[in-house]
Amino acid sequence: MRRTADEVAAEWGLELGDPYTLSRYSYVAPVGDDAVVKVAWAGDDESLHEGDALEVWAGDGAVRLLRADPSRRALLMERARPGHDASSLPEDEATAVAVDVGRRLWRRVGAPFRSVHDFVPRWLDEAENGDEDPSVELIPWARRLYGELGRRDDTLVHGDLHHHNLLRHGDRWVAIDSKAMRAEPEYELWSFLHNPLSYTMTLELTDRRLAAFEAAGLDQWRMRAWTVVRAAWLGADEAEVAVLRALL
Repeated sequence: MRRTADEVAAEWGLELGDPYTLSRYSYVAPVGDDAVVKVAWAGDDESLHEGDALEVWAGDGAVRLLRADPSRRALLMERARPGHDASSLPEDEATAVAVDVGRRLWRRVGAPFRSVHDFVPRWLDEAENGDEDPSVELIPWARRLYGELGRRDDTLVHGDLHHHNLLRHGDRWVAIDSKAMRAEPEYELWSFLHNPLSYTMTLELTDRRLAAFEAAGLDQWRMRAWTVVRAAWLGADEAEVAVLRALL
């Protein structure tokens, strides 16, 4: 990824700064004060259409796309300034930011975005056959809930909307690092409900966060069901599993 970043930077007449240390799965480095180059890991299939999503959002709820080379999974994006994330906010303010940004991002779309329903069964199968962890016990329940949810997939979702992917940009908040697909807004909640990294998930705060999204128009049962389904394949610790079992 570093070689690709160097190549596209040279072709685009850019000078890369030192890469961000928290970029574990992609190569991300600043270009001066106002832009960032990102090169995705080739195996990161979920972020395949991140550039397409940024074009749709056009700076409303997400950083703006400046240039892209889809063949090399390279993006040039505006840099959020000052760039601190929503984990720095008090609880209810962070939730309000997530609700506001989410409502900006959730838009009716079609191609080229792929439906999450083309992937969910495989993701559950892979989780069931993977390493033993507490979330494995959720899989039979998740399969039943997934069957009850049905196929709703006309909305562009961020796919990883949580505190650390919500950055302050001037007088507004924007999202970064999307795993954009077609789903429904209720699909989005698991990532936000068990973050930030310093947070230990509780039923009380989970209910409070869900109530805020419900007030914005999301369906309470569908949020809870999708939270269990996504946690089953993305993984949850014992405390989180206990909260998830109390949700429904």
